[in-house]
Amino acid sequence: MAAYILRRLLLVIPTLLGIMIINFTLVQFVPGGPIEQIIAQYEGGGDVFETISGGGGDVDQDVGGGDSQYAGARGLPQDFIEELEREFGFDKPPLERFLTMLWNYMRLDFGESYFRSISVTDLVLEKMPVSITLGLWATLIAYLVSIPLGIRKAVRDGSRFDTWTSGAIIVAYAIPGFLFAILLLVLFAGGSYYQIFPLRGLTSDNWEDLSLIGKIGDYFWHITLPVLALTISAFATLTLLTKNSFLDEIKKQYVMTARAKGLEERKVLYGHVFRNAMLIVIASFPAVFIGVFFSGSVIIETIFSLDGLGRLGFEAAVARDYPVIFGTLFIFGLLGLVVGIVSDVMYVLVDPRIDFEKREG
Repeated sequence: MAAYILRRLLLVIPTLLGIMIINFTLVQFVPGGPIEQIIAQYEGGGDVFETISGGGGDVDQDVGGGDSQYAGARGLPQDFIEELEREFGFDKPPLERFLTMLWNYMRLDFGESYFRSISVTDLVLEKMPVSITLGLWATLIAYLVSIPLGIRKAVRDGSRFDTWTSGAIIVAYAIPGFLFAILLLVLFAGGSYYQIFPLRGLTSDNWEDLSLIGKIGDYFWHITLPVLALTISAFATLTLLTKNSFLDEIKKQYVMTARAKGLEERKVLYGHVFRNAMLIVIASFPAVFIGVFFSGSVIIETIFSLDGLGRLGFEAAVARDYPVIFGTLFIFGLLGLVVGIVSDVMYVLVDPRIDFEKREG
């Protein structure tokens, strides 16, 4: 197992490299880069120099001539455009910029945001608590509810309980997470009905003044609605996955043999069936966790005004904040690959009979 994990860890390097190459190449063809963003803000009357990291010094703002490759920059002097290029590093060829970026990433230096005057690492750490809160609680609740419910549905397959719960699960799966989030806001966050939960934020304004118990209560009060909105789709998928996995195992010969020997149904289910049926559920953990932690949180964070990693990535893509885009892409990609390795380790913990080394051989 140690040799298998080592090989998987070594594969992380070329995989990450491939991800970065593809995305860096695609970005070169996307119009409206950071310099265009600055020019648009300048033309609109904004203070360009406050948005340039490091200040950049005095640049002549008089309208002048000079050719420029940037659309909308005809009224700007060429030395101003060149100053912007030097500030953002675009005076160097793409290959040199990419190699420099990789070298910096190897030293865990992810650069500084173009527009926020803060390092990417500090920015990610600042937003991390919100995403960790949403991702971990949503995934934990989904598993704690889905596995027992899926087992019960499998045991009582075809019963009235199985029928009405399947209907409820299908409805839950069909409802988009963002639509369910809006419904929760309308019903319970001061919309047209009840003002039970807060509309935005992870904590109240008086958080520092609360007691320990008060802080815990305030925390759960704020995360209830966004976590519910994130959990609904994962809950539906995991429940059906657990049920179908158990049904497949229950019909196998070793289960019939165990029952014929007179073992209690509980021992048959949890002593024999559970270990085998849970393999496919465990295999889905990385996809569920990464989906909830990253992609699923973008819209939810926006709806509930939560400042997390999903919203950070979206805003960086809109603003063409390349250090944030590539830095978070590298961090998220690395995390996703590591979680995949952890999933394989969990396979072995659940069923020691699995040997990935023999399987590869």
